[in-house]
Amino acid sequence: MSGSMRYAYKGDRLKPLRAFCQTVRLGSVSRAAEALFLSQPAVTLQLQALERDMGARLLERSGRRLVMTREGEALYELARPLVEGFEGLDTAFREQLRGLDAGELHVAAGSSTILYLLPEIVAAFRAAQPDVRLNLHNVTGAGGLELLRSDAVDLAVGSMLDVPADLDYAPVARFEPMLITPPDHPLARKKDLDLHDLSPYGLILPPQRLTTYRMVDLVFQRNRVPYTVALEVGGWEVIKQYVAMGLGISIVTAICLTGADRARLASRSLAAWFPERSYGVVVRKGKYLSPQARAFTELIRPDLFVRAGYDATGHSER
Repeated sequence: MSGSMRYAYKGDRLKPLRAFCQTVRLGSVSRAAEALFLSQPAVTLQLQALERDMGARLLERSGRRLVMTREGEALYELARPLVEGFEGLDTAFREQLRGLDAGELHVAAGSSTILYLLPEIVAAFRAAQPDVRLNLHNVTGAGGLELLRSDAVDLAVGSMLDVPADLDYAPVARFEPMLITPPDHPLARKKDLDLHDLSPYGLILPPQRLTTYRMVDLVFQRNRVPYTVALEVGGWEVIKQYVAMGLGISIVTAICLTGADRARLASRSLAAWFPERSYGVVVRKGKYLSPQARAFTELIRPDLFVRAGYDATGHSER
């Protein structure tokens, strides 16, 4: 073979390498030809040309199958990752395009989720994916679902009571309902706490449009226990501060209680009357999750939901 012919062949070495790898994988030239959408003689010629170029016999027949020689095994070990990498080039290229501009990830979550649940997860994600730009959209539950359905965000993290048919919800952790009072409040010292014991004291609750308010009202109504709302205000941190000031008592989810609250608040479980709240990941059914979205969801584990003074289910250790 002349130098020019050998040089021209090396410029198109991928085709015989693909034919070789497919023949090894499938065990016959005819099957390799079908997989490559070529004729059997064309694959045979490519294999012969590859053996001439390598200067070694690469395949031999064993019964009805073609198997590799020692030289063929050595070449296959080198060629397989190259061929598979080339064949996966289109997919890798599209994912690379999605990752341009360092990559982006959009997550919808409510204030309590962003403030209490996500900090450790965000820190772990930033450590593992420092080049990805993370966008946290601080929205209410309904607002997060709108963003999901319009593909404005990749996923949402939060609590759901009713899951719409077009969404998937994977709860990860559950948190108890808790009564919070000032440390010197009579209810903090009462041995056997009953729902009726809350009636004389004004409640500080989130706005009526939110799930917590509606759940509190439903439980009191079902048990025919009267109650009074002393103050309606948004934000768990504000509610905790006002309770600590002695302006009322409140019913919160254990998600918002931290070790730092021990000195200023007393807390009692109300799990006997109020349901636990689950928190997890919400995605649109059938939506493709980018690599960075999958990496983020893999970090949302109960062990990263543990807060100082509370276990993974939100039960107080006090």
